[in-house]
Amino acid sequence: MEHNHSHDHGHEHQHCHTPANFDLAFAVGIVLNFGFVIVEAIFGSLAHSLALLADAGHNLSDVLGLLLAWGASVLARRLPTQRRTYGLRRSSILAALLNALVLLVAVGGIAWEAIFRFNHPEAVASETVMWVAAVGIVINSFTAWLFMSGQKQDINIRGAYLHMAADAGISFGVVVAALIMRFTGWLWLDPAVSLVIVIIIIFGTWGLLRESVNLALDAVPESIHPGKVEAYLAGLPGVNAVHDLHIWGMSTTEIALTVHLVKPDAVIDDALLSQINTELQHRFGIGHTTIQFELGDVSHLCRQAPVEAV
Repeated sequence: MEHNHSHDHGHEHQHCHTPANFDLAFAVGIVLNFGFVIVEAIFGSLAHSLALLADAGHNLSDVLGLLLAWGASVLARRLPTQRRTYGLRRSSILAALLNALVLLVAVGGIAWEAIFRFNHPEAVASETVMWVAAVGIVINSFTAWLFMSGQKQDINIRGAYLHMAADAGISFGVVVAALIMRFTGWLWLDPAVSLVIVIIIIFGTWGLLRESVNLALDAVPESIHPGKVEAYLAGLPGVNAVHDLHIWGMSTTEIALTVHLVKPDAVIDDALLSQINTELQHRFGIGHTTIQFELGDVSHLCRQAPVEAV
């Protein structure tokens, strides 16, 4: 970015990563869910239950998602280098995106098998299915609880929480379906529950996919209203205009901002910079700011002043 006038920059760096104490939550969640995947796959095959096999496939993708999110949270805590000046914070966004994509691919396979099973129904050992799914309710509910406290601050944590909570609900649906099949003999109910699982996963994953794609494309995070941020900056004392405002996610937990403020009095105001940085953090959760002051000299207009300029 090139400017033909003097300027002043104000920087504030406040980094908020995925808390380290979630490492234990990730480890416990991965071990419990991978163990349950093996149990579901074995008993699902023995009981000829597509619902259990579908849930096992879904849980396996959740284990992969937990591994991705955990790895990204560790990488995000790496210190910056001369080559990677933001460190590896963006890996958390990539992990969320990959997590959503893997889930959508997995449900495609589940849906295909469910449709095939409608035309080729198989007897299901409903009592076995009920007991295995009941164990799933306990494991998935406990894992979701591990991530509950952090799911509002980090879409990686939210993804883990939502998937585990959805899994608990899905396991409950499998229990109900197996109970009904035991008394009615409705074999079509097993693939039907599988399709319901697919729909639930798609609805639960779509928001994660949309938000992670937006973050990967440097869109304004959903928690931020850019108009309110601009209005706050425009109302600062001595500021006549605001332009070249950019707000984006450095990671799934950190938000950055750059902006040019036209301030004709030419005063380098450290107190104002401190006020701006503090209030952007407290009001909007923006912790990494770069602010450029300009005099607004019409003979040396900023190249980034036009609305269409990037």
